[in-house]
Amino acid sequence: MPIVIALSLIGGIWIGITFSNYHAAGSGEKKLAEILALIKNDYVDEVDVDSLVESTLPNLLSNLDPHSNYIPAEDLQAVNDDLDGSFSGIGISFTMLTDTVIVNEVIAGGPSEKMGLMPGDRIMTINDSLVAGQNIPNTDIVKMLKGEKGTKVKLGIKRNSAKKMLTFDVTRGDIPVNSIDASYMITPETGYIKVNKFGRTTRDEFLTDLVKLKGKGATRYIVDLRGNGGGFLEMAIYMANEFLPANSPIVFTRGRKPMEDSQVFSDGSGSFQDAQLIVLLDEYSASASEIFAGAMQDNDRALIVGRRSFGKGLVQRQTTLPDSSAIRLTVQRYFTPSGRCIQKDYKPGKRNAYELDIINRYEHGEFYNPDSIKFNEELQYRTLNGRPVYGGGGIMPDVFVPNDTSGITKYYYDVVNAGLLQKFAFEYTDKNRAAFSQAKNLSDFMAKIPDDDELLQMFVAYAVQKGIPARWYYINISRNLIVKTLKALIASDILGREYFYQVANVNDPTVKRAIAELDAGHAIPPITPADEQPSTPSN
Repeated sequence: MPIVIALSLIGGIWIGITFSNYHAAGSGEKKLAEILALIKNDYVDEVDVDSLVESTLPNLLSNLDPHSNYIPAEDLQAVNDDLDGSFSGIGISFTMLTDTVIVNEVIAGGPSEKMGLMPGDRIMTINDSLVAGQNIPNTDIVKMLKGEKGTKVKLGIKRNSAKKMLTFDVTRGDIPVNSIDASYMITPETGYIKVNKFGRTTRDEFLTDLVKLKGKGATRYIVDLRGNGGGFLEMAIYMANEFLPANSPIVFTRGRKPMEDSQVFSDGSGSFQDAQLIVLLDEYSASASEIFAGAMQDNDRALIVGRRSFGKGLVQRQTTLPDSSAIRLTVQRYFTPSGRCIQKDYKPGKRNAYELDIINRYEHGEFYNPDSIKFNEELQYRTLNGRPVYGGGGIMPDVFVPNDTSGITKYYYDVVNAGLLQKFAFEYTDKNRAAFSQAKNLSDFMAKIPDDDELLQMFVAYAVQKGIPARWYYINISRNLIVKTLKALIASDILGREYFYQVANVNDPTVKRAIAELDAGHAIPPITPADEQPSTPSN
């Protein structure tokens, strides 16, 4: 009897909670639950309700803001790996060339380097399964090479210097996912750092590179955030803290619940508070990139050079669901120190229009002329020293550099769309690795590349073989652009990704302008005269 009474009480409590939760839910929630129940129980054919929900969730979230999204369970690991700073694999990057997996970089200290894999190796088999010539997508190859730490993958390798196929049993290990593509002295006193994302290791990588460059004589820095779509908010805060004096505002966040609002200020521990600084932005710099740039601009701490940034001022929180899928839901807006929200306009459920904004900017001429950008005067704010800045759509640079279209022709688009620049560069380096391996430094390496005319002729002949006719009127217009890109790609294939930037930056208009501004002493924007400053901030 006591057991029966106890079970009855428990059952009553459960029914009461369920009933009260049901009635507490909104009519929309009840309707959705009822529809799913009807489909499951009464639909003419048997339906996998889980699959139905899986396909419905993305559409459900698409009616919110453009950055709330659903991540299926099978994609979550890859999505997290990109920002977590490491994943478990064998430590190579590869290119799929003529349906063959070719190793183009072996990560230093990784499992593959320890086993003796080399750039140029062709992966013929993975765990005794033929992968060469099988039209296997890149994503599937990645899944075959990745795996749990400590597990082994057997690779069948064809190497030009070996007559027989080689076999390597590689034990998977932790592979770093670097946030920084390049860090080097671009002038005798200027350190250049290219940050590609804001991941879990960005703070440590960034500070390490700052210290390294300072040790080489850097007293001023160029932080290149072009193409950086963001990542973890905290990493942008840590980076900003390195350059700001104590109690400088970095970012404010506000959500629906006031208790979750926050304000972040620098703590004064930064080691580079006196270093001259320039930040590079373009239309693909977003989110955390804009937090860092906004903090530097609003505190008049650095000069921003380039083009107007993307305009993402929404903060997402990722919640993992019981089936290992996840939802990234927008929970806050962030504001730069002057009080501006730089989120560009959007309408819930109108994601296509939002995603076409970049194209609209291009068509309106914004990439080429700053006068094409119209600011809302009602969203004017003031920096620490009184300079006007604007909310409502990205960070506008202090120094505008137009998009460089010199050399862009139909021929150039044809070879780029066919991927021929990368393919030619890789095939060329693959044939000449022995000669390039004797180079002692970058200058020695570049001297081993054919002169510009010969390199261009070689490429044009290669393109003809691939079905792109030689149209010399357009080729001559694109000559410098093609040659410059090929040299950077060849350097990257042989020496590593950092050397792509070391070569490409020599003729990069935005980088050149940044160096010119530093040489002119313009790293810190001028103070607005007192008679031009408002007595109180505009907003």
